[in-house]
Amino acid sequence: MGRQEGRQMRVVTRKAQKRTSIAALTLVLTMLAPMSVMAAPAASNSSNPTYAMTQNAVVEKAKLLTETYGITSVQYALMDGGEIVVSGQTGKNDLKDKAPLTSNTIYGIGSTSKMFLTASVMRLVDEGKIDLDLPVVTYLPDFKMKDNRYTLITPRMLLNHSSGLLGSTGSNATLYGDNDTYSHDTFLDQLANQNLKADPGAYSVYSNDGFTLAEIMVERVSGMRFTAFIHHYFTEPLDMKHTKTPQDVVDPAAMAGIYSPLVKDQLPQENYNIIATGGIYSTAEDLLKFSQIFTGEVDGILSSKSVEAMAQEEYKRGMWPEDSDTSISYGLGWDSVNLFPFSEYGIKAVTKGGDTISYHSSLIVLPEYNLAAAVTSSGGTSAKDQFIASELLLSALEEKGIITERKPEKSFGVPVKTDMPKEISTYAGIYGANNSVKKIEMNNAGQMTVSSLTAPSNPAQEYTYTTDGTFVNDAGTEKLKFVTEKNGSTYLWSRSYISLPGLGQLAFSEYTAEKLEANDLSRDITASWEKREGKRYYVVNQKYTSTVYLNSSPILSFHMNEETPGYMSNNKIIGANEAVTDLQIPGMAGRDAKEIYFSKKNGVEYITAVGSVFASEELVQPLYSGRQSATTIQADGYARWYSIPATMKGKVMTVNMPSNGAFAVYDQKGVCINHTVVSGKNEVVLPENGRIVFAGDMDSKFEISLK
Repeated sequence: MGRQEGRQMRVVTRKAQKRTSIAALTLVLTMLAPMSVMAAPAASNSSNPTYAMTQNAVVEKAKLLTETYGITSVQYALMDGGEIVVSGQTGKNDLKDKAPLTSNTIYGIGSTSKMFLTASVMRLVDEGKIDLDLPVVTYLPDFKMKDNRYTLITPRMLLNHSSGLLGSTGSNATLYGDNDTYSHDTFLDQLANQNLKADPGAYSVYSNDGFTLAEIMVERVSGMRFTAFIHHYFTEPLDMKHTKTPQDVVDPAAMAGIYSPLVKDQLPQENYNIIATGGIYSTAEDLLKFSQIFTGEVDGILSSKSVEAMAQEEYKRGMWPEDSDTSISYGLGWDSVNLFPFSEYGIKAVTKGGDTISYHSSLIVLPEYNLAAAVTSSGGTSAKDQFIASELLLSALEEKGIITERKPEKSFGVPVKTDMPKEISTYAGIYGANNSVKKIEMNNAGQMTVSSLTAPSNPAQEYTYTTDGTFVNDAGTEKLKFVTEKNGSTYLWSRSYISLPGLGQLAFSEYTAEKLEANDLSRDITASWEKREGKRYYVVNQKYTSTVYLNSSPILSFHMNEETPGYMSNNKIIGANEAVTDLQIPGMAGRDAKEIYFSKKNGVEYITAVGSVFASEELVQPLYSGRQSATTIQADGYARWYSIPATMKGKVMTVNMPSNGAFAVYDQKGVCINHTVVSGKNEVVLPENGRIVFAGDMDSKFEISLK
């Protein structure tokens, strides 16, 4: 199919008779819904919609994503009553147009993979092999942690994000063209060296680690590798021919092309090798086949009891802000079981989104209406994909007469200033969140300023105190409030509506930051940390195929902030060589906590954090300026780093490569200008004052020539 044809949508006549008629469902929902819901009377339902309106609407919005919002390609599909009724794709795939996009083009689905894991656990629950509320150690007796509270973690807590695990221990998980299972295979060893960041069950905060641990639990209980399990129980019975994992044989030409602004050509295949957390590949149409489990339209996969359990309001089991319009309200696996804007119409919608470095996805299911939409993309974000999935479903609901008109986008309105009580000013101070620190200032006129200490170039945000006791921005899109929870911590609660022109609106309601407590340190401890000011540290334990060398910063720069004494960014310093993320924030803002340890060996200082190891500048040696030299990976397997003296600027370096190794070159700002796994080029012009890293298997030898 050509590119122009690939942009058109296929409309398939629905053949299957729905178990419950739309008319009957609508009548029930109309009686139960509040008066504000714009639900049509049963008699107005269209039993055989053409989906022409839905087709036209989503074509335009998908084009907007690729032509205006910079997404490389997007694929989408809509299912009604077990039949794919809309399917399409747009954008570019390979640069030479030799592999046009089709409905069978395969994308990484990122964290939408977690729904396959959740379904796997619930399958074992149905078989009586797992009890959601027994300790995980019942099924994984070799699961251990430094923190004795780990024995309280249950499978339910893994699936509703309330386990208290740090969050993301995925060192060496994302590799180019490499399905090495090291990250999965060493995961229990990694956890054995960690503490918990919260009491198990205290609150739900997004945690990749919980799902990796659950993946291992499924494998142990079932006696099957996770890839084999999902194929046996899900993809084969549901005829999902285009759903794979890195452990399958996947033709790279069948995958959607991925790109980086740092590289001119297409990137190699991206493998995320902790599969249940985010490593499954699929298509929009295949995801909709999977969605039939949650609409009850397929038998023998999961029990209705398990499907219903997954859609319960699990987030309410622990600390959480009061309910409001939002995209985050966890069930078991689901990101939200009360998704906006469908909640506006009294319609239950469950959703899961996913993001890797290059791939993104969104799945939304309306279980009461047997409707589902799925979107996958190369480039962009899962939030942008969610706009398209929502459009598919809202338009379908209109065509079916279930809603008669769209509700207008919401806003808090232009703030009307009122006098601010003096006690409100006590909430000013420093607040921490996921990899960020905010400074909140207030004046007597009721104006509040929120600025970022971790990103000082970002403009400060202004808010006005209003009559309902909240602060609202001038655009009326965000409302802030301070809440002191039962645990004694003070939180910044943000409720916001985010609109993208031509696409729609998302809503969020979450604690976005926690007030940092004073952390007084002794002079000796303070001096130890001050010595690290301005120092750079280089990653040494990433495999040569790691995406870190291109997409993440393999070079850390260490800086303290005088406005946050006792902290390194949002991490609380607890010793001369140790800092921890001490924040207790539910939702997304408290995710991915770290325990950071410093140690010294042979004059080099090392940082260890959630599986990654970085070494100080002392490890970096000047590249030999002669015509011929060599470097070899030592017994510790650590990468070898070299500096490029100013006198070597412009020289051409050619490297005779080992079979299991690669090198990457960075300019003075730390931007990668060549990663051989990506470019395939072993020759590079050296930048002034840059850095080079050689990585590979132990004893890998790199022969270097300069001219």
